[in-house]
Amino acid sequence: MGTVRNVHIRTLPAPADRAGALLDRIAGADDPLFPSPAWAPVRFDRPLAVGAAGGHGPVRYTVAEYEPGRRVRFAFDPPGNGFHELSVEPLGPGRCLLRHVLEQDQRGTERLAWLLAVRAVHGTVVEELLDNAELALTGATARPARRGRYVRLVQRLTWDRPAATDVPEAAGLLHAALPVADHQDAFAVEWRPGMPADPEAWNVLPGDPSVVEYDGAEGLYGEDGKHLTYRVSVLVDESARRVTMSSRVRPHDRWGRLHWALVRRAHPVAARLLLRRAHRRLALAALRAGERHASHLVSDGVDAGSDPVVLMS
Repeated sequence: MGTVRNVHIRTLPAPADRAGALLDRIAGADDPLFPSPAWAPVRFDRPLAVGAAGGHGPVRYTVAEYEPGRRVRFAFDPPGNGFHELSVEPLGPGRCLLRHVLEQDQRGTERLAWLLAVRAVHGTVVEELLDNAELALTGATARPARRGRYVRLVQRLTWDRPAATDVPEAAGLLHAALPVADHQDAFAVEWRPGMPADPEAWNVLPGDPSVVEYDGAEGLYGEDGKHLTYRVSVLVDESARRVTMSSRVRPHDRWGRLHWALVRRAHPVAARLLLRRAHRRLALAALRAGERHASHLVSDGVDAGSDPVVLMS
């Protein structure tokens, strides 16, 4: 067993109270710090306060200590131990230090995972968080963090996988187009802050389907073939933080039934793959959190931030 202490700091050319105001918005609908949607967002079961439980992705923790505008500490849930913490330290008029500290006792597979993958990914996520703070406060980032090849590989391999679900009642276009079908299924992924809410951006089908309709948060695509008709609905439910891709198929004759029998087993795999690819593509193309909020956070006359300093365990 060994104790890991991992520290990242960034000197910012802005007063501590302005940086602290960003810290107070962590996990909120307008979180300007956490690098979502490229990474799974921080979610809690209540507004930021001591006792709020949640985390980001598979990492679970609870708010253990909170000083508004200055510091927040998250304690890892059992069987984990230790904490990670964000704090703001004044450095004088117009300057402050934003610090992230992770401290944890690790053993066995936990230590191995840290050395093989978690340390590199953690370092990248924290540096992108500090980039967002600098960008939100100054409108620029002096030296943006870069995702190395290994981090990009881990990110790709661990990207969210669509989960099977029911066809939403709110998918009105789909229900109207094919009220009766021989087959239907649906898969869903998390809608992350910063991702488009316009269903037109979520057209997951390759090529140019002959049927394309939009109504509010739903997009409908499909083909009316001689032997088989299909429709694919993509419903973007921003309030439920969910994107659902639903399919319905109706063969018209024995050739249509034969065709569907041949592709039926492969369909769920292909549907999940298309939705996962669209989810990843849109997340990586989205504006960073700092960019989304810089326009109303930047003050006139503030200079770009200083270079980051990183201390790695």
